[in-house]
Amino acid sequence: MRTILSLPAAARRSLLFLLAPSFALLIAPSVYAAGLHDPPTSSTPAYLAYGPGQENSPSAQNVSLTQPTSVAEELNTASISPETIGDLMMIHQRYLAAIEAYQHAPQSSAIIWNKIGIAYQHMYALDIAKLQYEKALSIKPKYPEALNNLGTVYYGQQNYHKAEKYYLKAIHFDHKNASFFSNLGTAYFADHNYKRGLAAYRKAFKINPDVFIGDSLERVQELGPPDEQITLNYDLAELYAQAGMVDAAVHYLRLAFIAGFNDHKKLMEDKSFAKLFNTPQFLLLLTEEHIKKPGDSEQSLVVPSGQSL
Repeated sequence: MRTILSLPAAARRSLLFLLAPSFALLIAPSVYAAGLHDPPTSSTPAYLAYGPGQENSPSAQNVSLTQPTSVAEELNTASISPETIGDLMMIHQRYLAAIEAYQHAPQSSAIIWNKIGIAYQHMYALDIAKLQYEKALSIKPKYPEALNNLGTVYYGQQNYHKAEKYYLKAIHFDHKNASFFSNLGTAYFADHNYKRGLAAYRKAFKINPDVFIGDSLERVQELGPPDEQITLNYDLAELYAQAGMVDAAVHYLRLAFIAGFNDHKKLMEDKSFAKLFNTPQFLLLLTEEHIKKPGDSEQSLVVPSGQSL
């Protein structure tokens, strides 16, 4: 499940993917946090006490809650595991409650520490979140989701080189995760490395064409000078056109025009868009930009019979 948080305009400027074993959450700064897609670590009864080593770890202890019913009380009466309760608290954006629930789960689990890190990151406590991800990696060094999430922390701190380093490590252990490549591309763009950024986005798209739909690339237009924005949006439009995703292709073409694209001849001769030429969405775009199709004396809002805008 994915939930979209309501964020201030400044925060929305940079959205990344955070991943974890049972669910995915879109947060700022821009990262897909990894780990909530993994299977639950166990079906441990809800009344479990803290695991060994918890008291010496750099995580939150004695978390105070503002909710009328404490998680401790829920744990004593629930028939589900502390981890599942924590996941439910995350879905409802009760991050302190989620942390307390996770602290009742097995503390030898890298997945649990990763989830605690995600909860802290949702509260913008990046330094504390970083410690939780490092704890997860001390237990499981080749844990790609935690590596990705650690990268998102460095991205949020504008340390793009280090973010790239951890995204690449995550990709090394899981090269089929589109979100890792998406995050890597975002870091490259933020670091003004547009060529590598576009290459990473292409890889993300190849793995999962829906990876950018509805969120990630809304931020791209804010990065880089107009010519870079034109190149990126035009190339993304080509990717979506080739995949037959008309609405997305036209969307990014429109962004290219907004950024200053004006090479009408290139557009009309680009075979990537051949299948779009007679779609109502593409015809509307041509009308908006006052572009004539080859052989047409005038472009209007009239669309082919039987089709609607």
